[in-house]
Amino acid sequence: MYEDQSLDRLRTVVELIANGDYSAVSTLLEMTANSDVSPNIAALAEAFSLMLVQIEAREWHQELLIKQLLAANLEMLELLGAMVAKRDSDTSAHNYRVTMYSVRLAEAMGLDRADIRSLIKGAFLHDIGKIAIPDSILLKPNRLDEQEFAIMRTHVAHGLDIVGRSSWLKDAMDVVGYHHEKYDGSGYSTGLAGEAIPLTARVFAIVDVFDALTSLRPYKGSMRVEEALTIITESSGTHFAPEVVAAFTPLALTLYESLHQLDEPALIQAMRELVASYFEETP
Repeated sequence: MYEDQSLDRLRTVVELIANGDYSAVSTLLEMTANSDVSPNIAALAEAFSLMLVQIEAREWHQELLIKQLLAANLEMLELLGAMVAKRDSDTSAHNYRVTMYSVRLAEAMGLDRADIRSLIKGAFLHDIGKIAIPDSILLKPNRLDEQEFAIMRTHVAHGLDIVGRSSWLKDAMDVVGYHHEKYDGSGYSTGLAGEAIPLTARVFAIVDVFDALTSLRPYKGSMRVEEALTIITESSGTHFAPEVVAAFTPLALTLYESLHQLDEPALIQAMRELVASYFEETP
């Protein structure tokens, strides 16, 4: 009878733990040294306690590995983006800024976390296909002729080929493949129009152009925010989606001022913290 009661108590405690009530672990530990519990049941309780410790250690190790894998993947995004910037005689700051612009605009528009994670990947890798473009075209200081521009446009297909080879990067394909499309259907490379263009690509198209206009480049000066917004507003419904323009316009000046006052190390830190908030502890 004494051992039956102890066994029933142990069974109850184990069932509680199995159902996620980890407060019962303390009861399990008490049973291993309680004189009111039969020695056989105390030994069984100790065995269960050791098993729980081993399970917890494995789960901790698995969680650590997942975090390390995620960190490696995010580092890969940065490295790939930096590789394209080096190839294009640019700095990585453009990638950092367009990533942060994209996230803040997407938040304002109510995109869900999964879409924002896809947008982040696409922002880093939007021009990854440029690594396949010859230097004579990619780095040409003058305007491209029609044949050269046709070759330049192939960077989209090259980019899709690259990101499509990775299961983790595949959701970047909408941005990589469609950020040069225009709302009126006159863009490339498929001529999509309106809402047929993926929303993440419509979001990214605006911030990519905005940062290009307002940033100093070796071949051009930087444009004032007001001038850049005038161009974007005038292109609403033709180049850009009207609803995205409407969401971006009131955010642009504040975002610009907050990012352009940062030196590159501070910009990198801010970008990493923002990106991490969307990839850590995701469901």
